[in-house]
Amino acid sequence: MALSIGIIGLPMSGRTTVFEAAAGGLKAAAPKPEAVHVGIAKVPDERIDRLSEMFKPQKTTYAEVKYLDLGASVKNISGEALRELSAMDELVSVVRAFKDDAVPHPQETVDAERDIEAMNLELTFSDLAIIERRLGKIEQSMKAAKATDRPKILAEQELLLRLKAELEKDIPLRDVELSAEEEKSLSGYQFLSAKPLLTVVNIGEEDLPSAARIEDEFSKRFAGRKRKLIALCGKLEAELAGMDEASAAEFRADYGLKETGLARTIRASYALLDLISFFTVGPDEVRAWSITAGMNAQAAAGKIHSDIERGFIRAEVVHYDDLMRTGTMAEAKKAGVLRLEGKTYTVKDGDIAHFLFNV
Repeated sequence: MALSIGIIGLPMSGRTTVFEAAAGGLKAAAPKPEAVHVGIAKVPDERIDRLSEMFKPQKTTYAEVKYLDLGASVKNISGEALRELSAMDELVSVVRAFKDDAVPHPQETVDAERDIEAMNLELTFSDLAIIERRLGKIEQSMKAAKATDRPKILAEQELLLRLKAELEKDIPLRDVELSAEEEKSLSGYQFLSAKPLLTVVNIGEEDLPSAARIEDEFSKRFAGRKRKLIALCGKLEAELAGMDEASAAEFRADYGLKETGLARTIRASYALLDLISFFTVGPDEVRAWSITAGMNAQAAAGKIHSDIERGFIRAEVVHYDDLMRTGTMAEAKKAGVLRLEGKTYTVKDGDIAHFLFNV
């Protein structure tokens, strides 16, 4: 299943332009502000490219990221749109730092720091509204609750009141310490301020030489737990995404950019979510799989198919670097770097695995 990321931002922030860059140059189809745009991006990975050259499979499958642009400010969404955003694995908040007289800022002046704080408030207000509605329902349910049900209801009420107090102090829920049991009890709420947040400072082309400095300065103030920040030029990235690879690479070199904005964004998202990639290879298919760091071999096998997880016997594993060094699977086996691992083996980023199972 593809990683899902919701793109949010204030009007005229360049949110949809960043979406178009993430979607590989795909233009957002509808001009209506409430339109929902969905784009699928392949996760760039040179390791997949080299493995495909080595195994020459019939099919090469990259990991994917699904981007969702709701076409509206968070404070203006509700119902199904809010449920869609709440189901995302991560949020990308686009804030404007570019100046363009042809695209006036709703606040008349460009102030990225102010807009970052405004987006934080929108997420906070959304969560407060959810908590207020739930507390109202709890109060009503308490009147008819059985004595045996009251402790559970009271525990939920107490937890929500604690979260409400933190939000009212402008503390996002991602920064609130919760026990494993509390996190589990809140999983159905999908609070927006609890989600990992990547802030994209959308700069102009004239600011590209200063991108690293801008990123560093804003990161000192706005990066933290489950939160990262990058600076990129959405307009330029969207234009380059629509070019052929050779032309885009030439233009990117002229601007001193070593990788695509999409690659940087995905890399930051993977770091936020603590994701790694392992690979399966063969003549039929070379494929990348994204998993959470620290996952064991049996659980990783389940990402491919539940039958493989259920009937797991062992895994044949070689690391990508070792395979590149030895040249072939046969040589990797001779060198002792192709090994057998059990179900508790912790899969590493870059592992190439073949799972043996019986159901």
